[in-house]
Amino acid sequence: MPYVIASPCIDVKDAACVDVCPVDCIYTGGRMLYIQPDECIDCGVCLSVCPVAAIFEDHALPPSEAHFAAINAEFFGPAVTGWGSPGGAGPRFATTVDHPIVAAADRL
Repeated sequence: MPYVIASPCIDVKDAACVDVCPVDCIYTGGRMLYIQPDECIDCGVCLSVCPVAAIFEDHALPPSEAHFAAINAEFFGPAVTGWGSPGGAGPRFATTVDHPIVAAADRL
C-alpha cells in the first residue's frame, strides 16, 4: 500500500487530500478518511496537502501508527464496508462506519 492515513485524521477529516487525489482513492468514513490500497497510484499529492500530517508512505509509518496500514485496507473488506475496490470515491461510497479500532478511539 503506497500511502496510509493514520490517527491524526481521526475527528478531523480535512478533505484537502480528497480534492487533489487524481484517482479518487480516498474514501470518507465516519471519523476519518481511508486510502484504498489497490487504487492508490503512489503519487504523493495527498501527502503534500494534508494539514495535520496524517498521511504516510506505508514504509515510513511511525511504529505507533504502523497498524493503520491494516486499518486502511480492512476498512474496504467484508468486516467493515465490504466495498472491495470500488473504483473511485464519490457520494455512493461515503459512510458513517469506521474500522472498529477507529470507532473505539478516544474522541479528540
